[in-house]
Amino acid sequence: MSGIARAKWLLAAPVGAMVFGFFMVPYLNIVVMSLRQPSTTQAYGPGFTTDNFVKAATDPLYVVTLLDTLRLAAMITLITLALAYPVAFHLARTESRWRGVLYGLVLSPLLVGVVIRTFGWIILLANNGLINQAMRQLDLPRLQLMYNEFGVVLALVHIFLPFMVLPLMGAIQGIDPRLEEAARSLGADKRRVFLRVLLPLSMPGIQSGCILVFVLACGAYVTPLLLGAGRVHTTTTVVVHQLELFLWPFGAALALVLSLVGLMVVWLYARLSGRVLRGQS
Repeated sequence: MSGIARAKWLLAAPVGAMVFGFFMVPYLNIVVMSLRQPSTTQAYGPGFTTDNFVKAATDPLYVVTLLDTLRLAAMITLITLALAYPVAFHLARTESRWRGVLYGLVLSPLLVGVVIRTFGWIILLANNGLINQAMRQLDLPRLQLMYNEFGVVLALVHIFLPFMVLPLMGAIQGIDPRLEEAARSLGADKRRVFLRVLLPLSMPGIQSGCILVFVLACGAYVTPLLLGAGRVHTTTTVVVHQLELFLWPFGAALALVLSLVGLMVVWLYARLSGRVLRGQS
C-alpha cells in the first residue's frame, strides 16, 4: 500500500470508528434485542425467537399502524413539497437586498427545538387556544384543530419545511435562467416553462428533499405524541409505548420493521425518480 493510500485510510479511520461505534453498534444491539424473549423483570429473557417479528408483521393492529405512519409521512412530504417549491424558487432567483433576511427566516425554525415548536402549535390549536378564542369572539363555532391528524400534519409540515427548501433551492440555483428565457422565446407560456424546463431540471432537489422529509416524518415522535394525545397512532409512538411496558424485544422488532419498510419505500422512490432523471438526460 502506497503512502498516499495509507494516509487516506488513516484520515478515514476516526470517522469510520465513530460511525461503527455510534451507528452500527446500536443497530446491532437493536437487532439482537428484537430476537430475544420478552421478560417482565428485565430487558429481555433467555433464548432467542422470531415471534416478535411475526407479531409485528401479522397483527392487524400493528400493520394498520405502520400503514397509517407511511400514509402520514407521504402526505406530509407532498404538502411540504408544494409549499417549499415556490419559496425555494423565490430565494434562488431573487436579487432583493432582503434575500439574506428571507433566507434567515426560512432557517429560523431550526434554531428552536422540536418540543418548543410543538408547544407553540398547542397554544395556537388547543380547544382554548388562540385560534378558537378568536373564533369565539367572532361568534363562530369552535374548531377541533388538535388531537387529530390535521394538527399533527400541520405541525410536522412546519417543522420539516426547511429540510425541503434547502435541497430545492440548491437545485434551482444550478439551473441556468437562460434556459427559461429560451423556452419563452420559442413560444412556451409560464406553465409549459415550469413543466418542461424548470420542474425536470430541479428533480435532483425534489428527490433529495422528499427522501429527507419522508424519513424524518416516519421517525417523528414528540409532535404526534403531544398533538395527537393518543388519538393519532404512529409506529414510533407504539414503539416507545412498548418500551414503557418493558416489552423491549417487541419494541425493537417494531422499530426494525418500520426502518426496513421505510427503506424499501425510499429505495423504490429513488429507483423511479432515477429513471425519470436518466430519461431526461
